[in-house]
Amino acid sequence: MSRKIAWIAAGGLAATLTACPARTPPLPNSPAPIHVPPGCEKNQTGEYHHADNPAFRYFGEDDGGTLTLGVARAREGLEGPGDAGTTVNIVLQRTPDGFVGETRSTTFTPSGTACPVRFPTEATACDDKGLTLRSVAATSIDENCRPAPTGPKPQWKEQRLVRGVPDTGAPDAGTPDAG
Repeated sequence: MSRKIAWIAAGGLAATLTACPARTPPLPNSPAPIHVPPGCEKNQTGEYHHADNPAFRYFGEDDGGTLTLGVARAREGLEGPGDAGTTVNIVLQRTPDGFVGETRSTTFTPSGTACPVRFPTEATACDDKGLTLRSVAATSIDENCRPAPTGPKPQWKEQRLVRGVPDTGAPDAGTPDAG
């Protein structure tokens, strides 16, 4: 009888050990896991336009860790992010805290002094049709380019960027006549 009890005890111990997954402690100095919204782990390189105002175009470059979106306002002859009118960039990094970063821009004080400004920005959704970003939409600065001590509090706003070139609605002129 003692053999049966030993086998039952050994079987119970084996079942217990195999039911609990082994937990390997993280290696020292190992990076924390990345947490981004579903779909945002994919490469987001490409051309986008603003869902509410297609005149705003975005050119994304993604190296797998950082997405940089150059912003340009569409106009005659617009070629890309190197266009002289581009003064806004959105830089997002995939981190343990999400797909987060900032919108970098230049604004001017009432006296005309150029001030670099940075707005917190995060991607809240990524899918095959585009990106949804959440950012501070505006802020107040003083004459020394510092946050103004008074004025409205920063307001967060969602922005939808649609992948691809906007449909302008202009009819296609077709193929020119040969003669």
